[in-house]
Amino acid sequence: MSGLAPWLQTQLERLLQQRGHALLLSGPPGLGQYPLALALARAWLCEQPSAQGACGHCGACHAVDVRTHPDLFVLMPETLSIEFGWPLDEKTQDKIDKKELKASKFIRVDATRQAVAFSQFTRSRGDTKVVLIYPAERLNTEAANTLLKTLEEPAGALRFVIATEAAHSLLPTIRSRCQTHDLHWPAPDEALAWLAAVVAADPSLSARKLPPAELQTWLRAAGGRPDEALDWLRTQPPQGLWPQLPRAIAAGDWSALAGWSPAQQMDVLQKLCHDLMVQQAGGAPRFFLSADLPPAPGLAALARWHRDLQAAARTLEHPFSPALLQEAWAVTAQRALALH
Repeated sequence: MSGLAPWLQTQLERLLQQRGHALLLSGPPGLGQYPLALALARAWLCEQPSAQGACGHCGACHAVDVRTHPDLFVLMPETLSIEFGWPLDEKTQDKIDKKELKASKFIRVDATRQAVAFSQFTRSRGDTKVVLIYPAERLNTEAANTLLKTLEEPAGALRFVIATEAAHSLLPTIRSRCQTHDLHWPAPDEALAWLAAVVAADPSLSARKLPPAELQTWLRAAGGRPDEALDWLRTQPPQGLWPQLPRAIAAGDWSALAGWSPAQQMDVLQKLCHDLMVQQAGGAPRFFLSADLPPAPGLAALARWHRDLQAAARTLEHPFSPALLQEAWAVTAQRALALH
């Protein structure tokens, strides 16, 4: 069995009934593209698969789990390969170890050529070879074009599972060669039940005895994405923190955010700006409760703040001082939220 969340397991079983050679898993971040893609690859390579997926016990399943299956090629940025435990080729790994090369956040064309070469090799142990690509939007144009012929005319029993969090940025020629599956959002009750079960099974989280209302709050903070809610909870924020943030930010109090990474701080600011704009337009906020939001300025002021946040978000990877970033963002937020 795959061990997937219930809503991903349902999608896995449906996808396993398809016979196309290339599947494109598409959806916004946090819906489980990577675990679903890996579960598909695992099931395709399994020696004793069922309608529910891989058996989890055979030699092929074990080889995937320990990242050594010879008929599976995982194509992803070097940063993610390192994070997820997928081995890099010896030459690249040696250069990274010697600080001669920085691990890339994009998929290099050389790695893409290796995937094409892999497709030409004879199968080692089963009836299928699999190329898993994630996240596909990290392919540059040259790398994507390198894949096209192999994707259109795969050699032998070769299958692709391509996962993306930004399908619109893929080349149309990539999308047209795949069967697209749009990932489903979990139902709120289903997501909350899964989150509660994972928290209960994690000693570091279960020891905090988080009430259901706190789990619901962080699920809302994550926009209904349970994986993201779990990531927030693993930072072990104080109970009751999230509802306090909007008014604290409006008042210029950043003490609760001081220890957070710039990416986390920016995430909070963008969500706050989003909810204030939606509320001003007559809609229901998504990440915070209406009662937790400060009085909102006009839509014009919020639109300017939104543009400022977008520009600032593009600099997150720059080696700026976190303290200076925080100071600048605090001033911009206070100015945007000041009542006129």
